[in-house]
Amino acid sequence: MKQLLCTSIVIFLTVSVFYAQENPWKGPSIDFSHGKLKVSDNKRFLVFEDGTPFFYLGDTGWELFHRLNKTETEKYLENRRVKGFTVIQAVALAELDGLNTPNAEGNKPLIDNDPLRPNEAYFSHVDWVIKTAAEKGIFIGLLPTWGDKVDPQRWGKGPKIFNKDNAYRYGQWIGTRYKDFKNIIWINGGDREGGGDNFPIWNAIAQGIKSVDKNHLMTFHPMGENSSSAWFHNSSWLDFNMAQTGHGQRSYAAYIRFIVRDYNLKPIKPCLDGEPRYEDHPVGWNPGILGWFNDEDVRQALYWDLFSGAFGHTYGCHPIWQMKTPEREAVGLVRNNWYDVLDLPGAYDLIYARRLIESRPFLSRVPDQSLIVPAYYPETDYIVATRGDGYAFVYFPTGYSAEIILGKIGAKQITAYWFDPRTGSAKLIESMDGSVTRKFTPPTAGRGNDWILVLDDASKNFKTPGL
Repeated sequence: MKQLLCTSIVIFLTVSVFYAQENPWKGPSIDFSHGKLKVSDNKRFLVFEDGTPFFYLGDTGWELFHRLNKTETEKYLENRRVKGFTVIQAVALAELDGLNTPNAEGNKPLIDNDPLRPNEAYFSHVDWVIKTAAEKGIFIGLLPTWGDKVDPQRWGKGPKIFNKDNAYRYGQWIGTRYKDFKNIIWINGGDREGGGDNFPIWNAIAQGIKSVDKNHLMTFHPMGENSSSAWFHNSSWLDFNMAQTGHGQRSYAAYIRFIVRDYNLKPIKPCLDGEPRYEDHPVGWNPGILGWFNDEDVRQALYWDLFSGAFGHTYGCHPIWQMKTPEREAVGLVRNNWYDVLDLPGAYDLIYARRLIESRPFLSRVPDQSLIVPAYYPETDYIVATRGDGYAFVYFPTGYSAEIILGKIGAKQITAYWFDPRTGSAKLIESMDGSVTRKFTPPTAGRGNDWILVLDDASKNFKTPGL
C-alpha cells in the first residue's frame, strides 16, 4: 500500500509538472467581437477594427479540407486551439491530387475539373470546417487553389485548369461564398512563383475575390526561398507580404534576404514567414547527411522572424501539413503519421512566443540591431534584437554573449529577465542602470539552449514577461 501511494504521488507530480509546462490556452484563441482585421495605422501589424492587436500564429494544415473527416478535423483544430494558434493555412483545391482524389467524405471539389462548376457537397464540408474553426477562435488562411492547378510544370499532379478569364470568375465565386465568414484571411498563390505566365492568373484570382469581398485581408504564398513582394508588393490587393524561407535553411541569411528586406520596402506593408523549416522534416530533404528539423529549429525560425520585423509567424510539421497516415502516399521522406506528432515540443513552444509578445506594448515594436554592440556571430548563431515602448527583447539562439547598449531603451532604470522559450518561464536577473552598456551571457549554452533577454523600463511596472 505504501509503495502504491508513493507511485501515485510520483505520477501526480509528474502529470502536474507536465501540465504546468503546457499551460494550455483557455477559451477561444481569438475573440471575434473586436471586429474585422485590418492593417495597423503604422502599416507594420494587423489589428482588429477596434484597434486590438492581432498575433498571427499560423499552422500549415494544407490538406485539412481534403484529407480529414469531421472527427479528425475536430481533433486537429482543438489541438491547435489549446496551443494558442490563431490561423490555420488550408487549401480549397488541395495539393495532393486535390482535383481527382475525393475528400474524406467522397466528394471532389469541381465537376469535370471545371473551376466554374464547383461541387456543392465538397464546399459544404469546407464551410463546416471554417465554421468549426471560428467556434474555436481560429482564422482560416484560405488558399483558393494550390499552385499546380496554375503551373503544374514544376511539380504536382495538376492538371492546369486556370486561365486569366476563369481565374477571375472563380475568384468572384469563392469570394462571394466566404465574404461574410468572420474568420477568413485570403492567401492567394500556392507554393509557386508569381511572375511570368503565372502572373495574370494569380492577379485575376485576387482581383476576382477583391471585387466582391471587402471584408478580408489578402496575401500571397510563394514558392520556397521567395517572397510575395517579388511580384506583388505594389498590387492593391496585397495587404501584407508572406515569405517562404523553406526547408533547407539553418542560417539567419534567409531572414536578411526576405524578412529584413520586406520590412524595409516602400510602401510599408506588414510581413511574415508563412512557411519556414518544418518540425520533423528532413533538412534540405537529405536526412542522411543533414538530419531532421526539430524544436530547436522551430524556435530559432520563430524568434528570428519576429525580432527581424515580422508581425507574426507560421509553424509547420511535415507529417501534419499532408495529414499523413499509413494508407496514404507520402510527399518526401516522412517518418510519422499526422496524429502522432500533434504534440511535438516545437508546437508547444509557440504559445510562449505569443504570450511574450502580447505581454508588452504590441504595436510599437520594431527590429533594432543597434541595441547590440557589433561583434562576429556565425549566421547559425545570430543574435537578434527588437525594441518597443519601454522594453527590448534580445534572442540568443545558442549561448553566445553580447554587449547590449541599454541606453537605447531610454529608461533610467532597467529590470532585466532571462525568458526561457522552452517553458515560458522568466527569471529576474536584477535591476540596473539604464544608461550603461552591459555584457549578458545566457544561463546555458549550446545548440538548443536558446534564451531571450527581456529588458524593461522599470518605471513602466510591466508584468512578468510571458504572463
